[in-house]
Amino acid sequence: QVQVEESGGGLVQAGESLRLSCVASGRTFSNYAMAWFRQAPGSEREFVSALHWSGTTPYYADSVKGRFTISRDNAKKTAYLQMDSLKHEDTAVYFCAVSKPLLGPYFSNMHRSRRTYDYWGRGTQVTVSS
Repeated sequence: QVQVEESGGGLVQAGESLRLSCVASGRTFSNYAMAWFRQAPGSEREFVSALHWSGTTPYYADSVKGRFTISRDNAKKTAYLQMDSLKHEDTAVYFCAVSKPLLGPYFSNMHRSRRTYDYWGRGTQVTVSS
């Protein structure tokens, strides 16, 4: 099985930056996607960003476009989420998610769905003071 672990959360002021990391361990195949979701208190878990194995086409929620950057290092089985210009409304528990092998065309349509991902981390808290 695949285990997923996030790190890098913390408390920052609005306008500052954080960089989250996500490591997938265990037996993994190639062509898997990695993604970030977040969940604020009283809210549903929402899509933030995703990137397929190829790393050619990043996907972002509208709320984070221009501020967040997703990347991955397949050799390290690690995904990153660089979060700049953080806002108070970015406060949430951030979850990393990993899929089983997927084809790009499928992923282009389904990257926002939680059902696309089979393995989830426990989350890392990001708190942005206003």
